[in-house]
Amino acid sequence: MPQIIRAATPYDIPQLIKLLLLDAAERHAQDSALWSIAHDASTQVEKALTVALTGAQPPVQIWQVADRDGRITGVSHAMLLPVPPIYAGSKGEPGLIMPDTCVAPDAPAGTVDALVKAAEDALQDAGAQVIVSAYVAGEAWRTAFQKRGYDPLTLYLSRAHLEVRGRHPDIRPVSEADIPGIVARSAENRQVLFDIDEFWETHADADARFSAWMTRSLTLADRDMMVIGSQVELDGYIIAQPASRLHFPPAHDIAAVGVIDDYYHRELADPETLGSGNEGAMALLRAAEAAFAARGRTAAFVVCPAGWRSKIETLQAAGYETAMVCSIKR
Repeated sequence: MPQIIRAATPYDIPQLIKLLLLDAAERHAQDSALWSIAHDASTQVEKALTVALTGAQPPVQIWQVADRDGRITGVSHAMLLPVPPIYAGSKGEPGLIMPDTCVAPDAPAGTVDALVKAAEDALQDAGAQVIVSAYVAGEAWRTAFQKRGYDPLTLYLSRAHLEVRGRHPDIRPVSEADIPGIVARSAENRQVLFDIDEFWETHADADARFSAWMTRSLTLADRDMMVIGSQVELDGYIIAQPASRLHFPPAHDIAAVGVIDDYYHRELADPETLGSGNEGAMALLRAAEAAFAARGRTAAFVVCPAGWRSKIETLQAAGYETAMVCSIKR
């Protein structure tokens, strides 16, 4: 019988567990610190699949499989991605093809393309006007998405072997008095993002929303918030926080991974070049790494727009390499 693409069902869970564990092992082989395998990986994958495929009110998730006479040779995982409150989201929730979309080593030719097309169609049926994909860096998936019209939108760069080190004298923990300065720098950051790609269209109330979130974040004990410069003239900020399941499939243990998303310094204001150097930006980055190390986290995962060359240059100079790519379908 020819291979078909169909919606996944609870009866597929045993085969999907095996396939998704194999996929996780491939990521682990690329970077064992970032993609650590959970000691109960099989159980965690089974729980996630059970919730997605049998839960009473699961989030909008779409699981599809490539079925060849009853044997699952591939799976796609997609979802509608909530728009962060600082962005306008004028085109609604984008559709996201998740990084645990994968195929078996002996899958028939064309399985990858068929799964991606099926995921795109399902996301469009669910209302997505914009579709993005996330995949762990690798030639096979880069080529597959490129052929379907995707361009890199966001890079996720990682570094392991973090160290506890002395902090730059101008860096300090955030206080409530720093919030206005962080909001001002965040507005500059958002403008750079929008100039790089209109995907990051700013919400009209972004300043007030970001201020409220930063104020609430001060009460969260799981993260380190740091700034550099005076309260009157803040130069930059960085938030070192724990990893979430959005970027890491359930087979992976994320306890030892820290994520940096909110990170900006005036030295990075020109997305093309580091005109004034990057000493302050680098000091913030090293401070966040030290904060991770002090909490027992061994790997850092930094979110960076693919078009922000000066920021990428800073991260690469600090020893970071691209671990995952988020691309947008044009």
